[in-house]
Amino acid sequence: MDTNPTTGEVVPQIAEKWEVVSPTSYRFFIRKGLTFHNGEALDADDVKFSLDRAIASGSVSYIVDFIKEVKIEDQYTVLVTTKAPYGPTLRNLAVPFAAIVPKDYVSANQDILKTKPVGSGPYKFVSWTQNDNAKLEAYDQYYNGAPKTKNLIIKVIPEASQRTIALETGELDIVYDVLVSDLKRVKENKNLVLLEAPSLTCFYISFNMRKPPFDNQKVRQAINMAIDRQLLVDTVNSGTGAAADEIIAPAVYGYYSTGVWEYNPTKAKQLLAEAGYPNGFNATLWVNNNQSRVEMCQAIQEMLREIGITVKVEVMEFGTFISRTTAGEHDMGYFGWVTSTKDADYSYYSLLHSSQQGAPGNRSFIADPEVDRLVMLGRTSADTKVRDAAYKDLAIRLKEIANNAPILYTAITAGTNKKVEGFVLDPIGYHRLETVKVSK
Repeated sequence: MDTNPTTGEVVPQIAEKWEVVSPTSYRFFIRKGLTFHNGEALDADDVKFSLDRAIASGSVSYIVDFIKEVKIEDQYTVLVTTKAPYGPTLRNLAVPFAAIVPKDYVSANQDILKTKPVGSGPYKFVSWTQNDNAKLEAYDQYYNGAPKTKNLIIKVIPEASQRTIALETGELDIVYDVLVSDLKRVKENKNLVLLEAPSLTCFYISFNMRKPPFDNQKVRQAINMAIDRQLLVDTVNSGTGAAADEIIAPAVYGYYSTGVWEYNPTKAKQLLAEAGYPNGFNATLWVNNNQSRVEMCQAIQEMLREIGITVKVEVMEFGTFISRTTAGEHDMGYFGWVTSTKDADYSYYSLLHSSQQGAPGNRSFIADPEVDRLVMLGRTSADTKVRDAAYKDLAIRLKEIANNAPILYTAITAGTNKKVEGFVLDPIGYHRLETVKVSK
C-alpha cells in the first residue's frame, strides 16, 4: 500500500484491497498482472518473501516487528497475522522501507539490491555513480500507466547552497530541502517555484521528570508558558514551519490539537512562585551540535531568563547527547522526532510509555498510568473510533502533565523550475515522480 500525500489515508498499490479478518489478522489481495522491472511476475510468494526479509533485517525490522506470520493462501492472497492486536498495521505496511522485491532475483544474490535494485514501481534502475547520481527510466508496464517523464537523473549534492545554485542555473529541475536562508531567493525568482508543506517532524524540549525541579508540574507548565513559539518560528526559523502544540505533527494520524501554549510570562512567574521558586532557579538545556538547533536553544534561553530561570545551553556531539540523555543525566534536552509511519503510535509509544524510558525514546521519563493506558488503547485497537478517542484524551492529558514542551513543526521544502508540472510534496519526504513532467 501507500499513503495519500495530501490526506494521509492508506491507499491501494500492490495490494488492490484488504480486509480485517480479526484483531490480529489481515488479508491482502495482490493486484494481478504486476511485473517486476526484470520481467518476473509479482505474486504472493514475493510478498511473503519481502515481509519475512524485512522482519529479519536489522535496519527495518522495527517497522514490521509486530508481524507474527505471513501465510500464502493462494497465488494472489496473503494473510498477515500479528503478535497482538496492533492498530497501526496498515500504515506501517505502507512505509516504503518494507518494499516488495522479487524473490528469485534476490535469493540468488542477497546483496544485489545494493547495486542493481529491481522493484515494480513507475521507474526502473539504469545506473548509479556513487556520491554523484542515479539514473532511472520509465517502466512502461507500471500498473497505473507509464510515467509522464521518460528519464530521471537524481543528483547527489550534499551542500544545500549548491543545490540552490544548480536550480537557478537550470542544471536541476527540482531540488529538495531548500536552505532556510535561500527560501526568499527562490520565492522571488520569477523562473522558479517554491513549494512548502508540513513535515512529520516536531522539535521539542523534554523535561527530565526524575530530577527536581522538573518533577514539579507547575515548573513544567511555567516553562511552556514562557516560550513564545511563534516568535521562534518567525525569527530563528525564518518564518518556515509552525508553532507546535503536540509532539506529533498535524499530518500524522491521531493528531489532536489542544492549542499552542499561551505565551504568558506573567502567569509563568506566578506558577514558579506557586511551585516554590519565586526567584527562579538554574538549569541546563542540552542540545546536539546542529547549528540551527543550538540557535533555537539560545533563543529559548533568553525567554526563560525573563521569568527568572537561568539556563546554561550545553552543546555536545550527537552520540554523546544521545547516550547521556538515555542515561537520564540531563535537566532538559532539545530533541527532534519524525513520525515516519504517519501514525501517532510510532511516536507516542516510544516517547511516552513507561516501558520505553531511556534508549527507546522516553527521555522525559514519564511514568503515568493513564498515559500508558491511552497509549496502549491506541496501539492495540483496529477500531478507528476507539483510536481517535484515545488519542484525543491522551493529548488533553499530556497538556496537563506537560512532560514536554513542543516547540516547532518543521516544513519540507522544494524548489522547482516554473516549467515543472505535477510535483506534489509528501510529508514523509519520499516524493512520487511518476506524475511529474517539464513543459517546453
